[in-house]
Amino acid sequence: MSSDDRWSAEEEDSQVSKLTRKARDSPFVPVGMAGFVAVVGYGLYKLKHRGDQKLSVHLIHMRVAAQGFVVGAITIGVLFSMYKDYVKPQFKNGAKK
Repeated sequence: MSSDDRWSAEEEDSQVSKLTRKARDSPFVPVGMAGFVAVVGYGLYKLKHRGDQKLSVHLIHMRVAAQGFVVGAITIGVLFSMYKDYVKPQFKNGAKK
């Protein structure tokens, strides 16, 4: 903080800077968020044309699809970070021998 103990906007992280830092650290977090928004948007669009399907069943299907996309993105992110942390260094160390 500055010497006069006043809050300054430059000193605090904005939401955009937090999101860009998180995207740089974990690139699959924004992919999961975008997929979730896409599935929800598609579900809202299909809400008009669901035919004789009950609303509760339609909403359950959309929730499961959105959660499945997010879980898939998290799984791929974890596998990618495990590859980056454990498998890739072994190839670098093995090439030096």
